[in-house]
Amino acid sequence: MASTIKALPTEVVYLITAGEVIDSLASVVRELVENSLDAGATRIVVYINPQQWGVRVADNGWGMNFDDLQQAATAHSTSKIHSPADLWNITSLGFRGEALHSLTTLADLEILSRPVGGTEGWQFVYGDGGKVVNRKVTAIAPGTVVTVNNLFANCLPRRQGLPTPTQQIKAVQNVVQQIALCHPQVTYQVWQNYREWFTIYSGLSVEKIIPQILPQVRQSDLKEVQLKVPNSQSPVPSRDVACSVSTPLSTLVIGLPDRCHRNRPDWVKVAINGRIIKSPELEQTIFSAFHRTLPRDRYPVCFLHLTVSPDQINWNRHPAKTEIYLNGLSYWQEQITQAINQALLISEANIKESVYTTRVSKLLQVAEAKGSYNFNYKSTDSNTKNLLQAVAQVSNTYIVAEHSGGMWLVEQHIAHERVLYEQLCDNWQIVPIESPIILYQLSSAQVTQLQSLGLDIEPFGEKLWAVRNIPAMLQHREDSCEALLELSWGGDLQTAQVAVACRTAIRNGTPMNLPEMQQLLNDWQRTRNPRTCPHGRPIYLSLEESALSRFFRRHWVIGKSHGI
Repeated sequence: MASTIKALPTEVVYLITAGEVIDSLASVVRELVENSLDAGATRIVVYINPQQWGVRVADNGWGMNFDDLQQAATAHSTSKIHSPADLWNITSLGFRGEALHSLTTLADLEILSRPVGGTEGWQFVYGDGGKVVNRKVTAIAPGTVVTVNNLFANCLPRRQGLPTPTQQIKAVQNVVQQIALCHPQVTYQVWQNYREWFTIYSGLSVEKIIPQILPQVRQSDLKEVQLKVPNSQSPVPSRDVACSVSTPLSTLVIGLPDRCHRNRPDWVKVAINGRIIKSPELEQTIFSAFHRTLPRDRYPVCFLHLTVSPDQINWNRHPAKTEIYLNGLSYWQEQITQAINQALLISEANIKESVYTTRVSKLLQVAEAKGSYNFNYKSTDSNTKNLLQAVAQVSNTYIVAEHSGGMWLVEQHIAHERVLYEQLCDNWQIVPIESPIILYQLSSAQVTQLQSLGLDIEPFGEKLWAVRNIPAMLQHREDSCEALLELSWGGDLQTAQVAVACRTAIRNGTPMNLPEMQQLLNDWQRTRNPRTCPHGRPIYLSLEESALSRFFRRHWVIGKSHGI
């Protein structure tokens, strides 16, 4: 019986391989722009013509000489790796040598290039399989221009299976933006159908790039933290490695939760060594670190760029290199959590913050019942420096706090709520009470909910239930019965802790003296997430001295201000 297993024809192999690398206009842009970055470009211009299935990428990089152009589009040709060992020391974006060759299989490919310092440029036209079909000397500035036309002309069913032109254009925009986040030192200009579409200007850091991509986010809404990641073969550093001067810096930029957030989880982005990747584990770590700092159904703005030793990564998991194998995942998760916690803290470095005065219009006047509160508990850290000094109370609601660079308005209820919530998270206690609290007409679901929180509840008669222990913070409150009913309506332990903290916190409308205000400020400054309450509301409004000076025009020349 004849064998049914046969080797595939070469042209079929090329089509399959090409389809793994090039699957859309956006993938063409990604591959060509990454080549430009590998060539040291500082300015990259992308032209797309979706109707003609064309892409052109021009850069001012190192360029290629005649010999390089001869080999550029042949199968598996690259200047970036030469031996098996190089696969574990990859420092470039491209290394497989498949992109240009794949394009010759799927489209018409032309490259113009002139090396830096070269005296002449060349124009090469490639045919199927990467063979050079035409070449000539041409006038061109140092750098490279790659033109791709008639993409998928020999594979029309693939065109028909692609998204609409509008969706493909959006995908191109997304690719360029993602690359710009990872390489902010480069200027990117994109043209569509011979018209300039958008430009992303270079910056010293990614903080300059994000507002260009998200216009509603200002640079003052962002906080950047540098992570020191060990540059060694071990994902867990020794003391010597951690102190090494060769330790590379990784970047974490977060949108401060009291200033910006999203209605979709679409702006938590993770990059490693210059490329955005898909990492559900690291993304979930970021989401978890922002837990109870954002309003309900809102998501953080966060960009994480890890600079990891190449021997810790295996890029050969997916042709697009967006899925990788990363060693020591739990270590990176721990570092990310610590970095986000550091970015959310209030310190001398970020006490002088600038917040736009439009935030003032969002202050709410809240009228709530007055209550009695105990502010005599001692600070957990008497050595912590008090950055804020209480000077007054406004409307029995806002604490006016002074610091060296201006003043803050702190909303007393939600600041106290943040303090109590973190205390509850650290020390959740259920304590017995002398006289049981009697609840009336509970459903079985409500009873089960209270039991799941650790409360001792039992029948006490027809439609009556007796609760014999309660959360410690509710022990001396007159409204403990109402609080238990609130807890019975569902939610996990953290939901219960938020509810208890909210009910126990000092109410707006309650007068406070200066020592009480100062004690609250001190305790609040030491919380792990001082920017928002557990519901995600902003706790304070910052007014810098420089902003006050501009508003009151204190820098005017005296003679001119008097009309002299």
